[in-house]
Amino acid sequence: MSKDVLILGLESSCDDTAAAVLRGPADAPDILSSVVIGQADLHARYGGVVPEIAARAHAERLDLAAERALEEAGVALRQVGAIAVTAGPGLIGGVLSGVMMAKGLAMGLGKPLIGVNHLAGHALTPRLTDGVAFPYLLLLVSGGHCQILRVDGWDTFVRLGGTIDDAPGEAFDKVARLLGLPQPGGPSVEAEARRGDPARFGFPRPLIDRPGGDMSFSGLKTAVLRVRDRLTEDKGGLTEQDRADICAGFQAAVADVLAAKTAGVLEAQDGVTALAVAGGVAANATLRGRLEAVAEAAGLPLLAPPLALCTDNAAMIAYAGLLSFEACVTSDMTLSARPRWPLDKSAAPLVGSGKKGAKA
Repeated sequence: MSKDVLILGLESSCDDTAAAVLRGPADAPDILSSVVIGQADLHARYGGVVPEIAARAHAERLDLAAERALEEAGVALRQVGAIAVTAGPGLIGGVLSGVMMAKGLAMGLGKPLIGVNHLAGHALTPRLTDGVAFPYLLLLVSGGHCQILRVDGWDTFVRLGGTIDDAPGEAFDKVARLLGLPQPGGPSVEAEARRGDPARFGFPRPLIDRPGGDMSFSGLKTAVLRVRDRLTEDKGGLTEQDRADICAGFQAAVADVLAAKTAGVLEAQDGVTALAVAGGVAANATLRGRLEAVAEAAGLPLLAPPLALCTDNAAMIAYAGLLSFEACVTSDMTLSARPRWPLDKSAAPLVGSGKKGAKA
């Protein structure tokens, strides 16, 4: 099997419709194009992502994203060697849209189909961008997920900790809504925090002193609500400085918890080659600064992807698909969309399990 292959990647797990073309081999990948069509304008009035609207937009835009990715890469569809697609976890309507399009392309072209775990795409991004050797420790932190993983191979992940309730990105979004800031909440809160005093409010650092890698952010969000309500009652509303100070204090608390928990897990790991961070919240500059200190104390490099590869994108899906393709692991037409798909299948669910399987 030739390693010099072109992979078309498709991503539609939440509210970004994405397509990318990547050329192998996996030890020297080349991103020829990466197209992301956002949906922020469609969801802005609702204060968050509406699954039905997202699914409809994916169905309307996936072919446009793929066409643009192929055009920017200078590649004809017939030249593609395999189709890689996010098959979960995510909002089921969006995931289903991507899987069905990928199946149609694979069947029509007579090319291999590769179903990719969206979380694996994030987890393998340090390999795509920096070629880091296995094993490495990864903080995967995004809107819907927060896990500390040891990445032992392209399909081998060991979960060493994670959130037992809200993911940090989810907490950022909720805090933004509490303060009347636009979505997505991460960039809005970070922008406000630049003008704020992180020490003004004594926000809690949940579970920070408890051994192990488990985290909690729901109580921190509630603490923000209480401060907002107290200030509103005392002063009749929030000033711009109040809002900035709340954002700065909240952001500092999240970064402190993530850094401390990552440092604690890292101390117990031998032989890891690097500390890496991936996912949408990895774009936060304060968090990166805290993690740089953690990595330096451990004598390891910190690998943080470019901002365009932190948020959801199809280049990471294409790369995960390339690794699977080189290992001769592909899917067939029974590939199904999965709302839940844990990376470490042997680990107990962090936040419960139901008929559809473990959430994380």
